[in-house]
Amino acid sequence: MRRMEPQVREDCLARRTRPISCDFVFVVDDRPGLEPNAFQTVDRNGRPVVGFTLSLIAQTRNPDEIAFVVGHEAAHHILNHLDRRSGAATAAAVVLGSIASAYGGDTSAVARAQEIGASVGSRYYSREWELEADYLGAIIALNAGYDPINGSRLFERIPDPGNHVLGTHPSRAQRLTQVRRAVGDVQAGRVR
Repeated sequence: MRRMEPQVREDCLARRTRPISCDFVFVVDDRPGLEPNAFQTVDRNGRPVVGFTLSLIAQTRNPDEIAFVVGHEAAHHILNHLDRRSGAATAAAVVLGSIASAYGGDTSAVARAQEIGASVGSRYYSREWELEADYLGAIIALNAGYDPINGSRLFERIPDPGNHVLGTHPSRAQRLTQVRRAVGDVQAGRVR
């Protein structure tokens, strides 16, 4: 984290497209029995929070894997994925709720349609956003001196989500390809 935190901040300041906080907080969720997971959120003041479960940390085999996960989660914040997801969920809830109402649905049918719309809407772009975060996260890790290709080998040890219609994550192959593409783009001077 001593190498990643300053690089995350630098990349956030350089790449953000709106005035977001780049003062990240990194936390470990040490509650026992949690699934291996990492997440990004913001606190009530808009400060970005990147968290990891102990089981995820235990599953990593080298610093490159931790660095890649840190870069990936920070990239979600830099790329504004939380706000974009919320907007997609709201829009889909309104559309499906309106359709249910127009076709004579009662209050409970409209509410259920809104729930379904919000769920589908929040997942609609999630695979695309995961790939965007993989790409930028790989660049952030590389800029900090880590090997994101080696770091992305973590994907080889977690279940492959495949290509499910309403899945939230892209396939392992897509993600590994995205990381290699990011590294190749940096090495070729197409991005920094």
